[in-house]
Amino acid sequence: MVKRIAAISFIFACTTVAWMILGGTIFSRTYSAGDRLENKVAASWGSPQVQLPPTATYWVNRTHTEESMEHGQRISRQVTESVPVGVPVESSRVNVAIRLDPRQKGLLWYSTYAVDFSGAYGFRNSSAQDQSVSFQLKFPASQAVYDDLAIAVDGQPLPITTDSNGATVTATVPAGRVLPVTFSYRSQGMGSWVYKFGDEVSQVRDFVLDLKTNFKDIDFPADSLSPTEKRETPDGWTLTWKYNSLLSGLQIGATMPEKLQPGPLAGQISFFAPVSLFFFFFLMFIITTMRGIDLHPMNYFFLATAFFAFHLLMAYLVDHISIHAAFVICSLVSVFLVVSYLRLVVGIRFAAVEAGIAQLIYLVLFSYAFFFKGFTGLAITIGSIVTLFGVMQMTGRIKWAEKFSMKAGQAPSFESGGFHD
Repeated sequence: MVKRIAAISFIFACTTVAWMILGGTIFSRTYSAGDRLENKVAASWGSPQVQLPPTATYWVNRTHTEESMEHGQRISRQVTESVPVGVPVESSRVNVAIRLDPRQKGLLWYSTYAVDFSGAYGFRNSSAQDQSVSFQLKFPASQAVYDDLAIAVDGQPLPITTDSNGATVTATVPAGRVLPVTFSYRSQGMGSWVYKFGDEVSQVRDFVLDLKTNFKDIDFPADSLSPTEKRETPDGWTLTWKYNSLLSGLQIGATMPEKLQPGPLAGQISFFAPVSLFFFFFLMFIITTMRGIDLHPMNYFFLATAFFAFHLLMAYLVDHISIHAAFVICSLVSVFLVVSYLRLVVGIRFAAVEAGIAQLIYLVLFSYAFFFKGFTGLAITIGSIVTLFGVMQMTGRIKWAEKFSMKAGQAPSFESGGFHD
């Protein structure tokens, strides 16, 4: 009996090493190409976007005196320079609609999205004369495309000049008047969308931003303001940030939810696999010992390979089909291997009931617990405690000294590959 336990332990240890190698391979495949694939997604779809408020500037000529020394004499000159003057934003009405549309590359999902942006801003010319003002909206990302880009001043669309910094139009603003300017575009991004008031602490007046999403699982970036209003819609949320007068260095925005990542999930399940096999071996050993079934260490070896087949198949299937479909296929394959094998070794009843149910619990259900973030450890702990309780109740009256002292010749016989009571 001791030699049998030692042999089973050796098989378990070797299979554990194989799982560690497989798990490391999965993570290597996932993250070694992760940065390269992310750059490809950003290049083809778009990168995280950070939208700044538009700026308005006009130029005035200002004269000042400059003094210099020439030939030992101090000379004064009148120098006229064009100086930029910023036009403050009096009001902001921003509408943003984000539609999540994830993309998969390799073993990772990327949270790509489409965004519709529209902002109506009021700029006040506080000078005593009309000014020719340049209105500029900086692009929220360099790696992005912008469709239907439009800028309207006082309701009239104007020709747009674009460069690497953004889009610009020029219009005359009457003295003392607040001129409405509207900016709009459609674009694509990845990961997060942020509206940032400025690089430093900024003052914002009469500000309203409405953000609509087509997803429920919404989160907010670090150093961001929480919405002042939050309304649930049939397919997502409508979030509102409304301030009369705000002085803050924080930002506004949303972080896109991530789909279940195939690569990391398959790797985690592989690293956890020895726990599943331990419980399965433990239960098989208890049941066969209680019933006098002679299950040879070679039988345990083939059972271990059937368990390993589950994770090996999943490792190379998840980058071709969905993680849920891959999980179902791998479960069916592994259970079929175990049941069909033990049907020949012991019998159909033991293979389908005791072994089949044990594999369903300790391989399939334990592995599926990883699909529920935050509850994996609790689910496995409860399953372990329930297993311990059941085994303790079943074996409480067994005389283990007698069981361990049984000789091999006392084991029951087998005929035609089946176990007979």
